[in-house]
Parts: sequence; C-alpha cells; structure tokens
Amino acid sequence: MEPSTTSVIVDSLTRAIIEHRLQPGTKLAEQKLADHFGVSRTLVRQALFQLGQNRLVKLEPARGAFVAAPSVQEARQVFQVRRMLEAQMTRELVRTITTAKLKALREHLAHEKAAVDRRDAAQRVELLGDFHVRLAELCGNDVLAQIVRDLVSRSSLISLMYQRDAAAAHSQEEHVELVKAIAARDEKRAVKLMEDHLLHVEENLAFDRPVPTHDIAQALA
Repeated sequence: MEPSTTSVIVDSLTRAIIEHRLQPGTKLAEQKLADHFGVSRTLVRQALFQLGQNRLVKLEPARGAFVAAPSVQEARQVFQVRRMLEAQMTRELVRTITTAKLKALREHLAHEKAAVDRRDAAQRVELLGDFHVRLAELCGNDVLAQIVRDLVSRSSLISLMYQRDAAAAHSQEEHVELVKAIAARDEKRAVKLMEDHLLHVEENLAFDRPVPTHDIAQALA
C-alpha cells in the first residue's frame, strides 16, 4: 500500500466538502469509503480522524463520522465575537509594534498571496486564518492567542464551506492594507480596517449555495 493513501483519502474528501459536492451532515460510512478507495477500513478511519482534527468532519461515538454542518446562525455569532475581540487586539498591536513583528507579518502575507494565486482553497483558508492568530501572538498575550486560535478554527470550516474564490483574494488584500496601517501606527485606521475586514468576510460567505449531494460515490466521482 502506498504510504500516501491516507492523505489521498483526506484530500479527496476535503475537496468534496469544500467544493460543496457533499452535503453537510452526510454520514461518511467507513465501508463505503473503503470500497470506493480500495483500501482497508483502518486507513479510512485514520483519514476520518484527521478530518475530525481539521473540523471538517464530526466524529460521534457509536454513530460514526459526519460532514460537519456549521449553521448560518453559528457563523454570524462567531464573526460577531471576533469583531469585538480583534478590534481591541489591533489597538494593542499598534501600540507595541516593532520592526521584527512587522517583518514576521509581511512574510506571512507573502505566503497568503502565493496560496491565493494558486487557488489552493484549503491552504489559503488556513493561512488567512493564521494571520489573525499571528496578530494575537505578537501582542504577547497567551490567553488572547488561544481564544483567537479557537475562534479562527471555527471560522476556517465556515470559510472553507462558504467562501468564494474572489472573496478569499479580497481578504488577502485587506490583510495587506491592515499591516500598512499597523506599520504607520495609525490606530484608528487599523481598527476600522479590522472591523470592516471581518464584516466583509462574513458578508461574502455564500450561504445560498446550491444543495450538494448525500451520495458519497457521486460526490467523489
């Protein structure tokens, strides 16, 4: 068996979920997946566990694995909390910004742009979310960083499932402008850019996408 088999299953299911070919809430039966990929259920189980760690799949004891299904209400509440928290975080960072911190942020922006340019949905969502975690880390507050990390993790699945390609590119451009304002120590502008940015991300989520399928074979075809 090829050592990359598990990653092939993870990648295939990830694409089916983020490209909206699998309906949120779909049961991912181990045997059906094993038959589809021609592998053992053990390898399928490993792949599903990894997807569970990435919050794309919900693992329920005695019931199995299901495609995660964040609701529109949950998505809106997550972004409401993020706007309140990250506005203050931005103020703190503007007041404590250094040359070294700016260098770290600009390096991250370069990685973001590369992922957006190659249309790598999973990588771009990860990097666009990590940007906010990086801001929190640079504030030097471990509790803040952990809270933002948890919120971003919840946002990432929402973005993977509902964000349009054009919106992702726009988010990256807004990150660039935010870093410019932070570098200029323009607190008022930086806070406004952060609030507007998170609002734009929420507004550009495509909650009206066509309903995908529950049929695993059809979704992975």
